Amino acid sequence: MDPNRIIQALKGTIDPKLRIAAENELNQSYKIINFAPSLLQIIVSDQVEFPVRQAAAIYLKNMVTQYWPDREPPPGEAVFPFNIHENDRQQIRDNIVEGIIRSPDLVRAQLTMCLRAIIKHDFPGHWTAVVDKIGYYLQSQNSGSWLGSLLCLYQLVKTYEYKKAEERDPLIAAMQIFLPRIQQQMIQLLPDNSHYSVLLQKQILKIFYALVQYALPLQLVNNQTMTQWMEIFRTIIDRNVPPETLQIDEDDRPELVWWKCKKWALHIVARLFERYGSPGNVTKEYFEFSEFFLKTYAVGIQQVLLRILDQYRQKDYVAPRVLQQALNYLNQGVIHSVTWKQMKPHIQSITEEVIFSLMCYKDEDEELWQEDPYEYIRMKFDVFEDYASTTTAAQNLLYTAAKKRKEVLPKMMAFCYQILTEPNIDPRKKDGALHVIGSLADILLKKSVFKDQMELMLQNHVFPLFMSNLGYLRARSCWVLHSFSALEFHNELNLRNAVELAKKSLIEDKEMPVKVEAAIALQTLISNQEQAKEYVKPYIRPVMQELLHIVRETENDDLTNVIQKMICEYSQEVATIAVDMTQHLAEIFGKVLQSEEYEEVEDKTVMAMGILHTIDTILTVVEDHKEITQQLESICLQIIGLVLQKHVIEFYEEILSLAYSLTCQMISPQMWQLLGVLYEVFQQDCFEYFADMMPLLHNYVTIDTNTLLSNPKHLEIIYAMCKKVLTGDAGEDAECHAAKLLEVIVLQCKGRGIDQCIPLFVEAVLDRLTRGVKTSELRTMCLQVAIAALYYNPDLLLHTLENIRFPHNPEPITAQFINQWMNDTDCFLGLHDRKMCIIGLSILMELQNRPPAVDAVAAQIVPSILLLFLGLKQVCASRELTEHEDHAKDEKHVAEDNGKISPFHIVDFVWI
Repeated sequence: MDPNRIIQALKGTIDPKLRIAAENELNQSYKIINFAPSLLQIIVSDQVEFPVRQAAAIYLKNMVTQYWPDREPPPGEAVFPFNIHENDRQQIRDNIVEGIIRSPDLVRAQLTMCLRAIIKHDFPGHWTAVVDKIGYYLQSQNSGSWLGSLLCLYQLVKTYEYKKAEERDPLIAAMQIFLPRIQQQMIQLLPDNSHYSVLLQKQILKIFYALVQYALPLQLVNNQTMTQWMEIFRTIIDRNVPPETLQIDEDDRPELVWWKCKKWALHIVARLFERYGSPGNVTKEYFEFSEFFLKTYAVGIQQVLLRILDQYRQKDYVAPRVLQQALNYLNQGVIHSVTWKQMKPHIQSITEEVIFSLMCYKDEDEELWQEDPYEYIRMKFDVFEDYASTTTAAQNLLYTAAKKRKEVLPKMMAFCYQILTEPNIDPRKKDGALHVIGSLADILLKKSVFKDQMELMLQNHVFPLFMSNLGYLRARSCWVLHSFSALEFHNELNLRNAVELAKKSLIEDKEMPVKVEAAIALQTLISNQEQAKEYVKPYIRPVMQELLHIVRETENDDLTNVIQKMICEYSQEVATIAVDMTQHLAEIFGKVLQSEEYEEVEDKTVMAMGILHTIDTILTVVEDHKEITQQLESICLQIIGLVLQKHVIEFYEEILSLAYSLTCQMISPQMWQLLGVLYEVFQQDCFEYFADMMPLLHNYVTIDTNTLLSNPKHLEIIYAMCKKVLTGDAGEDAECHAAKLLEVIVLQCKGRGIDQCIPLFVEAVLDRLTRGVKTSELRTMCLQVAIAALYYNPDLLLHTLENIRFPHNPEPITAQFINQWMNDTDCFLGLHDRKMCIIGLSILMELQNRPPAVDAVAAQIVPSILLLFLGLKQVCASRELTEHEDHAKDEKHVAEDNGKISPFHIVDFVWI
């Protein structure tokens, strides 16, 4: 393959005018032998322009990710899909480590992803040599090769990071060589605080973290080795960052390598303490290590972290993630007496000067609120932000200390009370005090000494702040109401005021962050306070309209949950505004799904899924209002069509649930049209969503059997889907669903003239039984289709059995079927399954002209029926007992189950 030709094509991909022709050229060339190794040569060549090297690196990464492993042809096809030729793979294996070492950073990032994919598929089986190659460059006297070789080692460790201990043997064998080596390298590098040295140190720390964070390999890290590593971590955490870094803008400082190195060292010690070093919180294999860790390291490390907190207290700069990890470590330290003893003299200054200041409203909060309130809302409700947040870490430490150490709570509450009663206090401190109190609400409501004071606290210090001209104080007041929503109010007027203030903030406040907090506060008050529900009832329309407006504006997932809960609380009231609400939600869903950034933003997926769940909840609420459901149907069909048209497969489960809800009472012509669309989806995305389609398909069969049978196409579609599942590799769960659906059709259509279908159904399930079946559930499901056919028309079934021949056996399948059934009578376990088996066996006994296969097992039939009746009696008794205990709670299901017990009513089951 001529490298110059590839270079020209890659260059063309960068030029918008030449891009299409260049991409066509590459698409025609990539399968040619030596194409992939040529890309690697281009990537590492200093003679090639850098943008072209970047384009080559991206193309190679995509090729390796997609085409590296050998793949089997799809079912029913003979042609093997393309993969990179073994000769090309070997050339890449031989040269990629050197490529990573020699490449600049932006290209190196793509090559390390290639290496990870190769290691995943080829190590250790095809490529043990990667260990020797990395080892060779790690030992090199040329320190310029160290970073690249450490990045390669990192990919090896990352590949095994989340594997179980017993699956990590190849990594452990490699790390027996590498761990002592990188430890020596670290000791050698520590005195050098230059940028490149600290960059290498950071990479070693990342390797160590990936090695130990999920499972600690005790065979690699004995007490002596761990002591040396802990000294390294302590040194890095404790050493000063070069003073010249203070010249860098504060927003950029966390990205400096010196702070990142500290962050990773802290990440490791916090993880070791939390997962392996905390006696009482570890699994048995780490018990001995946890005792040793607590006794040997915990206090020494904590001493260094207390110094970091003191630096922050004295207003010296500390990177946020360093501070956060230090607080996480102390959160563990509070629990153990040896570390608490050391921390105790400092805890008041930590809570009042570090934790409190982190929990106050800050300049960066104000800047974001003013510049982009929607981003402010997203950040405050983002769980991933919480994971890295110093405020959350401070809150967690305070909560643990207040819960575990009795002296902390009274002092902190006195401190907050002093702030709240100070007339001219900085309002941001007032926000901090309320943030502290709200964070401790769970504990305060369980302590009799504080519990009775909380209502007065709300009345005197929270309610007045709803009138504040500062939006963040109004938002904090709503948040405190949410935190104390489970409070037992002694004065009904205070509860009424709380609800009124939250409602007013939701509907009238001009600042969106306040509205969001008010919405959550109002919903939690309604859920926790019976009387609050009554107060809001007259205002449910404006409240729901405002909630929908806020969801539309903010696309906040927490608010879709609020709407869902409100719908459940006010089902009767919601029924009257259901159409407007659903139309609103559908518009929001369409906006989210068609927004340009949808695919890149995970929050949008969660939010869109929440909308679909909310619409489903509305459908459930209005299920008894036929005229409303009919109006909702057209709106829901637009949503279903949009999802299917855009092939957004992550929402298939939800739209199938919507379609199910729309077909539970009746099935309109438009919903029947959906069956054909679903068949097309099934053929594209095949088996994966068949189980999710099952409740809807069940409705098509049982709710509107007349229409099902009026058009032969309907039954053909359902049979074709079941047949494809039973003959493919969908897995036994989907196959059970397919067999069950065929059984339902047979039972539902008894006496309705589907004789031509019976041989097809029976042959499909018995053919499946001739292949390996792992579970008794699938076996009985398949047998039940034939038993249902026996119930439908005994002569037709026996005639069908006599005419079925399978390739491996020239004899009719009658005897095989009867014998399998008799052998498996003890496997029919459910209420419905046992009844089917009993009825089927009874029909066999009544046959005028019994086949020889039935005569051969005649003596077993009555004992089998008696055994099944015994089981049936136990199931019915057990159900009656459960229903009696649960009567008030679950009246609807009792009625359904009582209906099922009738031995003549064998189709009457609900698919959930």
